[in-house]
Amino acid sequence: MSKLAIPKHVCLEEFMTEEEKVLRDATRGFVDGVIMPIRQQVDADEREHKIIEPVMKQICVDFGAQRMLFPEKYGGLGLNSMQSSYWACEELARGDSGMCVAALVTAWALIPIVHEPYRREDLLEEFAKIFCGDELRFACFAMTEPQGGCDIENVDVMKGRTIRTTAELDGDEWVINGEKQWPSNSRISSLYLTVCTTDPDLGEEGIALIYVPAPTKGLDFGDFEVKAGMAADRNCSIYYDNVRVPKRYRVAGPGDDAKLFRQQLVAGNIGSAGMSLGPAQNTFEIVTKYASERVAAGKPIKEHSITAVMLADMAISIETARTYALSVARMFDRPEIYGPRWSLEMVAKSRIAKVYAADVAVKVTNKAMELMGSNGYSRPYDVEKHWRDVKMTQQWLAGSIVGRLDIARYYCKLKTI
Repeated sequence: MSKLAIPKHVCLEEFMTEEEKVLRDATRGFVDGVIMPIRQQVDADEREHKIIEPVMKQICVDFGAQRMLFPEKYGGLGLNSMQSSYWACEELARGDSGMCVAALVTAWALIPIVHEPYRREDLLEEFAKIFCGDELRFACFAMTEPQGGCDIENVDVMKGRTIRTTAELDGDEWVINGEKQWPSNSRISSLYLTVCTTDPDLGEEGIALIYVPAPTKGLDFGDFEVKAGMAADRNCSIYYDNVRVPKRYRVAGPGDDAKLFRQQLVAGNIGSAGMSLGPAQNTFEIVTKYASERVAAGKPIKEHSITAVMLADMAISIETARTYALSVARMFDRPEIYGPRWSLEMVAKSRIAKVYAADVAVKVTNKAMELMGSNGYSRPYDVEKHWRDVKMTQQWLAGSIVGRLDIARYYCKLKTI
């Protein structure tokens, strides 16, 4: 079921560099050779990670995911293109979306210090010592809070006023207090990019993005959450009790951190599109093979019009969602043409990419289960795994409701929501 050819996209292929094509093809080869053979054992390994951790080391250390954004002079790969990241993301999620999340959230947490005009060469050089070695390392982007949930991500309306994790400057150190909930790679990370406020009344001027290395005194964690799927993606609450870090660990400054927070949401939306469409693509591969082998009324069920139409709808949805997501990734990589990565336009377009791709993934897995009957929810076919995983992707980053509101605010100029 993994032998189908890599989908071809003529209008997009011509914009891919040779390095991007090699990365995409190598990721698919890794998924087919390493992840697919053990995929059905992953959920049972949610607590101990005896199977998951060795594979994550291959992805992050051997394959280089944890050092992908760092310059080559620091031992990194120098791959800071969102288009490149998208292809790696979709192909990796095709095998296991939880492993994809755990690997690429590390890159997500480092994006604010990679791109101009806020590139931080000093922090890249320092953090490369953590991530560019031979040990498995993770980073975490700590954003959501228990009292307001996704309200923090509702940036165009709340403008940071609902952030409750505080950062107070004491001499040359930030003192951080608060709590975060649900961040990927929590408790296992070496570095935490934390969304704070210096003063909620300042709105966006008070938003601060501050790196917290682990271990640090006052940084503590709850138990791992037990979820419907994505066993490789570990989540727990993070507690900050007078955590002190150097002043220079703040990414930029007043107003600028708010821009970078928006940029984080844009990058997260594009990545989430890939994390949705990878499982959707693999589900389509599985159900197409099933429909080719399952016989009804003397012929394969794909030769019956009702099945053919269902398969066509899946293909239409996946292809259109992928093409749009890649177009937004290309915009992210070219701010000199399309404007700042943190603009409201980019927020809205990336929301479209994420909301549409997540909806497509849920629809495709639902339809595949309907077409396959009882085999659809039978674990050996893997469709039910994708079905559980993509529903989670649909829920994060403020979910589909806030996502749609961001889209309507920009395109319809809403005033009151």
